[in-house]
Amino acid sequence: MVTSVTSFGRNGLSDWLIQRFSAVVLATYTAFIVIYLVAHPGLTYQEWSGLHSQLWMRIFTLIVLLSNVAHGWIGLWGVLTDYATDRLMGAIALPIRMFSMALYLLVALAFIIWGVQILWGVN
Repeated sequence: MVTSVTSFGRNGLSDWLIQRFSAVVLATYTAFIVIYLVAHPGLTYQEWSGLHSQLWMRIFTLIVLLSNVAHGWIGLWGVLTDYATDRLMGAIALPIRMFSMALYLLVALAFIIWGVQILWGVN
């Protein structure tokens, strides 16, 4: 069993469940946006802004943003633990994994902060 401080959940099952739940959330949001765009072929800025000014849409979008970050974190951790191994890369594997996860964390936090500012107009 591979355990690491970089895994998102407490164990593999919780990581798996988080990733599957986040995938369902992302797929649902994508389907909703595609259907909305198809149903409104002459979409104006006012209509699009009106959709995103509703509280339920802001919450839905925030859940999607957080799901995207969690999904990416678990996916990156899985790929790095599978392919950035000591057997393949030697002693440099652990620093590469840690640097990659730290970089992802910084970018993800920036996107979350930016997303909240956009969704709620916080300056």
